[in-house]
Amino acid sequence: MPHDHRQLRATFDQAAATYQDARPDYPAELYTDLLDITGITPPAHLLEVGCGPGKATLPLAQRGFRIHAVELGEALATEARQRLAEYPDVTVDTSSFEAWEPPPGLRFALVYAATAWKWVDPRIGYAKAAALLDEGGHLAVWNADHAMPADFDPFFTEIQQVYEEIGEGHPGPWPGPTPEDRPNPLIPEFEASGHFTVVGTKLYVWALRYTADEYIALLDTFSGHIAMDPPKREHLYQEIRRRLATRPDARLTRHWSVVLTIGQRR
Repeated sequence: MPHDHRQLRATFDQAAATYQDARPDYPAELYTDLLDITGITPPAHLLEVGCGPGKATLPLAQRGFRIHAVELGEALATEARQRLAEYPDVTVDTSSFEAWEPPPGLRFALVYAATAWKWVDPRIGYAKAAALLDEGGHLAVWNADHAMPADFDPFFTEIQQVYEEIGEGHPGPWPGPTPEDRPNPLIPEFEASGHFTVVGTKLYVWALRYTADEYIALLDTFSGHIAMDPPKREHLYQEIRRRLATRPDARLTRHWSVVLTIGQRR
């Protein structure tokens, strides 16, 4: 299994056809809070870093924003263009953000990244985002993570035994901290960049129910599972199916958390 950061961030293109449907939508409140904190209004020009198939692009395009999106994966970028074809003010370029060359003089009111910023080299990302922003512009970052509230589904402790058996165990203590107790590493990272002052953060937590097929489809959009040795992955998926089949409704509950972090350009 490749562990190199650049290799892993390229794996998502293999899930281009299923990513949009398998991954959850971000909470509607997130977009409301994003606009309230930044004060941006349509038709402001936005830059999205790592748009994937357009999961976070579409809700903002529907609100009337002009969006220039950058996506590393060719298949994902193609998927995004197809899904956003009815929005003429949305452009999708195929490139890494680090290597992307914006048209001369192009500036944005907001640069944002949805479950993508962790794949950007911070030594380049923050400075480049700041250089592309209007005076007083904002950088907004959020990630969708597996949340472990106090009442999380015990299935995940049971399946951790299988991950341990195949050498893919959870790093650190299990379970991890609750969503409310998890520190936000982006706050010090934003500040340390020297380019942004954090002006707002917000936590969102929700739960979804999954059948075995739905949950495996979700796992197939995660870099670690895409890159996993096929025999390990097959064994894991067989165990997921077997264990869920013993439940009355054959479903699990997965909690999600998103932390929205917004910085204003200094």
